[in-house]
Amino acid sequence: MGRLAALLLLAVAAASNTSPEKDSVSLIKTIHKTSSKRLDLYQSDNLRPLRRTKRRWMITTFELEEEDKGPFPKLVGELFNDVSDHMSIKYVISGPGVNESLESGLFSIKDDANVRVYVHRTIDRERTPGFKIRCDAAHNVTGEIVDKPLFFNIKIKDINDNAPKFPKEEFKITIKENHDTDQPVFQVTALDKDEKDTANSRVTYSLTTQTPNLKEPRFNIDPTSGFIRISGCLDPQTASSFKLLIKARDHGTPQMSSTATVNIAVEDTNNHLPVFTKENYLLQIEEGKEGPGVLRLQVEDQDSPNTPAWRAKYKIVTGNEKEQFIIETDPETNEGILSVIKPLDYEGDLEKRLVISVENEEPLSSCHKGKLRSPPVAPISASVAVKVLDRNDAPEFHPPTLVLQKEGVKPGTRLAKYSAVDPDVVPNKIKYKVVRDPAGWVTVDENSGVITAMKELDRESSYVNNRVYTIIVHAIDDGVPPQTGIGTILLYLSDHMPRYLEVCDEARLTPLVIKVEDKDSHPYASPFTFNLADDSKNIKQNWRLGKSFGDSVELLMSRNLPHGKYLVPLLILDRQGFSMKQNLSVRLCHCPDGRVCNSVSLGGSSIAVILAALLLFLGKIPPKIYASLTHHLAIRSHGSCNLLICGI
Repeated sequence: MGRLAALLLLAVAAASNTSPEKDSVSLIKTIHKTSSKRLDLYQSDNLRPLRRTKRRWMITTFELEEEDKGPFPKLVGELFNDVSDHMSIKYVISGPGVNESLESGLFSIKDDANVRVYVHRTIDRERTPGFKIRCDAAHNVTGEIVDKPLFFNIKIKDINDNAPKFPKEEFKITIKENHDTDQPVFQVTALDKDEKDTANSRVTYSLTTQTPNLKEPRFNIDPTSGFIRISGCLDPQTASSFKLLIKARDHGTPQMSSTATVNIAVEDTNNHLPVFTKENYLLQIEEGKEGPGVLRLQVEDQDSPNTPAWRAKYKIVTGNEKEQFIIETDPETNEGILSVIKPLDYEGDLEKRLVISVENEEPLSSCHKGKLRSPPVAPISASVAVKVLDRNDAPEFHPPTLVLQKEGVKPGTRLAKYSAVDPDVVPNKIKYKVVRDPAGWVTVDENSGVITAMKELDRESSYVNNRVYTIIVHAIDDGVPPQTGIGTILLYLSDHMPRYLEVCDEARLTPLVIKVEDKDSHPYASPFTFNLADDSKNIKQNWRLGKSFGDSVELLMSRNLPHGKYLVPLLILDRQGFSMKQNLSVRLCHCPDGRVCNSVSLGGSSIAVILAALLLFLGKIPPKIYASLTHHLAIRSHGSCNLLICGI
């Protein structure tokens, strides 16, 4: 026998914004019509054959308002199934809010013809925004499920019961004085736990108070994003910190809000130049002295101490071309420490003037009409007058080592004048003294420095080393305190008697080329400097030096000299200033055959070798030296004569 389709009645407790007293329960009845196809039904209690139609269950939603205060238990809605018309059944619900841990025992039903669902306590939507509950119809005796389960939802309707909340009540930040006004200072964010994308959870920000409340700078906040920005320029000297009270409010009813405090510390930046406390300084320093901290230069800076905006950088702009000074910063006092790293010389550095500039580690910035800018500014400078105090300098021998070549010297012979020069601006009086003369061969005139032989020089003496006898002379000034210069004489004792370079009448106008050859390497080798060693008027009237070629020089007659023997003194210096005084013997004669002096016979050889005792000291104990004439002794008017001086 056919039956009507089962009927499900739903009773829903409608949620509204009205007061609980006005809450009403409306019944929502959903009727499922029967289909034409009939199915067997469950049997009744008397085991009578039953048939029922096929049904499709609907998922139904009940709606409850959160934080409902009751009274409890409170009816949520009713369920109905027409199976109960034909058999004794019971209804069973299960799931969240019923028998599961989350909110267990929150919902229950009354098992009667119209199944009523009850809620037993207040619900927090932010904790459980909804429930999905299963409802089964079972045979009252056998417990057998007699119909498909029904799943119904209980949605918790949001009310505005949460205020926007900041992650913390107080924020602390630091910004630089020259903060770019186009960039945000900070961002605050408040979260509202109410339902998303509703007026209850939409947050708007506002700046409630600014302390101190200055006309400039002013802080403002974007109402939507929470970005805090600044207009105008900061000045730590006016206000080194600010306190902002930020409010976040939602748009629900009633409207709810909360506040947070943002503490802003302003870090000083460089908007003040360092200034020297004095524009001009005087430094008096003794010549020859070097060392740290000879002068301290002070600056004043209005920026915050011990920051890049305050720390000074010093630079010597001019006056330090010889790199004798350096300047550094004292990290504690910010002073400039001037030090001497190369000794100063009174004669060469009597007065100097240093120009020293100062700037900060951080570039300068300034505020103009509420906008920051970085103007180009020349560093501040000060002048330091350096006065070098004279001290007594030791006399200096020129050259430091004098090389003499002597042969057959007799007692009383003047060997040389070896004098020193006082480098002081006001020269002191100098006296000379021989301090090393182990054989007692020489004496020195204490006033003139003239060296005279006291005994005949013996090259076989045990004090002669490699034919060189060493003499040391002191030059002592009368300054305060007295200073002593040291000079060395290397006396070369030759066993050769001098020979003469013979020049025929026909070759008088032809230059004699004097060539020096030395086996030393750089820097003791050529080029050499040649000079006439004797400044007497007689020598310069007779002879002069012509072109120099680095290792050779031309010797020319200054006038037509009569026949005879002549001694031409030469002074030869190498690149290091070591020198040799060399006497060149020249004989002017008549050559009957145009080639050889009439009193000289050299045999059948066309080339004669003339040996002379020559000495050239070039930075070391000299080797044996010989001289040779590399052309015919009788020089034609169109020829030339080369004198070769070689180190062996």
